Order: sequence, then C-alpha cells, then structure tokens
Amino acid sequence: MALKATIYKADLQIADMDRGYYGDHALTIAQHPSENDERLMVRLLAYALFAAGDDQHPLAFGNGMTDNDEPDLYRRNLVDEIELWIDVGQPDEKLLRKAHHRTRELVLITFGRAAEVWWEQNRRELEKLERLRVLHLAEEHSKALAGLARRTMRLQVTVQDAQVWIGGDGDDSVSVELAEWKAGKA
Repeated sequence: MALKATIYKADLQIADMDRGYYGDHALTIAQHPSENDERLMVRLLAYALFAAGDDQHPLAFGNGMTDNDEPDLYRRNLVDEIELWIDVGQPDEKLLRKAHHRTRELVLITFGRAAEVWWEQNRRELEKLERLRVLHLAEEHSKALAGLARRTMRLQVTVQDAQVWIGGDGDDSVSVELAEWKAGKA
C-alpha cells in the first residue's frame, strides 16, 4: 500500500518591498512521503519570493518530487508554456539542462550542508546555462524554517534589502538570507 501525501494549509501574507509586491495567499501544499519539513518550507519560501499579482497565471506547485519532467513550482504564460521554472534541492545537472530548454526563466534554490559539495561538482556545467539563477539557503536558515512547519500555518513574510523575515503564529520568527551563487538572464 502506497503512502499518501500529507496536506498542509498555509495562509501566507507577503510584503516584498524589494519587488513592490504585497499579497495574501491561501495555499494547500502536498508533502510527498519522502519529503521532510525542511524541503517543504523551502518550497514555501520559494513561493513567497516569486509570487506575483497575476491572477490568471499564478505561481503554482508542481510535482517535482515525483516527476523529473515537472518543476517544484512554476508559472505559465498566456499560451500555456512554462515561463518560470523553480526547483528546490540539488537536482541532476541533466534535468536542469532539460528544464533550461523548456522555460524562459529557471531558478534553483539549494539548501543544506550537501549543497556546497553538489555546487562544486556541477558548477562548470551549470555556468553554461545562461537563464539559470542559483540561490543558496544556508543550513542553519533552512533548519530554522523547518521549525515553523505546522499542518495549518499562518505566516507573514517580509522581504527588504534581500533579507527575508518569516513570522509564524505566536513568537516564532525566522530571518533568512539567500546567497546568489549564479545570476541568470531572464
């Protein structure tokens, strides 16, 4: 018998002063049985960082955990092509190259202690992908984010001067900063 996904509900209030974006989002997130809270919360952070006010073409969660041909998050354009492809973790370089050919903008958010080793092993090939942008979340920040995970969450996300503050219910709050390992062209 296959294990089922765990469903999380998140009310996300975003105030991104760097992009001038302010929005409220009621999200339902499926956590794959093999996905831990740390990765789930990094996906939620990615949503907050790249959400936009386009109601016709919103940012959506994909099946990246179970299907290598799909991103973790994506946004489609008017002709239903994937315009923004976001992956989380340390995917195979070949999968990123394939995704690079299928989208206008490709973002990868790495996290955890193995990310630096992965980056050094793949950097030379990934530098060739001009539209790929690589952001890194230090292990202490991703672990702190995991501490905010609840089956039902109400989170406030504030972005200012490349600093991200995430506050949960009560006194829980986390400050994170992402390092840009590679800038991409859109």
